[in-house]
Amino acid sequence: MSMNIFRLCGDMCHVFSIIVLLLRLRVARNAQGISLRTHELFLLVFLTRYTDLFTTFYSLYNSVMKVLYIASTSSIVYAIRLQEPICSTYDKAQDTFRHWEFAVAPCAVLAFLSHLISGGSLFSFMGMQEMLWTFSIYLESIAILPQLIVLQRFREVENLTGNYIFFMGAYRALYIVNWIFRAYYEPGYRHHYVVYFCGVLQTLLYADFFYYYLMSKRRGGKFSLPTASQQK
Repeated sequence: MSMNIFRLCGDMCHVFSIIVLLLRLRVARNAQGISLRTHELFLLVFLTRYTDLFTTFYSLYNSVMKVLYIASTSSIVYAIRLQEPICSTYDKAQDTFRHWEFAVAPCAVLAFLSHLISGGSLFSFMGMQEMLWTFSIYLESIAILPQLIVLQRFREVENLTGNYIFFMGAYRALYIVNWIFRAYYEPGYRHHYVVYFCGVLQTLLYADFFYYYLMSKRRGGKFSLPTASQQK
């Protein structure tokens, strides 16, 4: 698995977004405007995608990044669920997207059907790894939805929260370029159109947020998302 500038920048954006969120939780000591459900989805993404962590060694960099993503996302989920005073400030009433029914279950069914259609095995460890990897690709494409819904309900977005989501979106956009670059310049790497589609879908979900984020940075004022009536 070769390195290129797009992958490196994407990884650094991802790492920076996680650091920003952990810093925001540590400094503000509250979880207002943060979706626990989004981070539960991301944790499930990483756990199902990196099942090869203890079976296949690609590089030290690759292994470290996988462990970092799992550990840091677990710590975010733990803090919002159990760590005082952060957990007491988590607003369940605003974080209501039914992620198990409308994200996990449909992606699991879609991954299962995709695996069957492609002729993948259901009775081998490698076949199960492939199906779980496909599931993680589908799930990651919509994992940010609960967070975007929470922000829409709170409207006013804290600076660190806004930066966290911006860098998460930038990470995915850079990874799309990375995949295309690798398909053309890395021997043996092929175009994967399901990955492209899911990556573009995920990036498009950030588009509205990107627009208002950049406008707020240009104006230098507070970052607020418009109501549905204001967008019409």
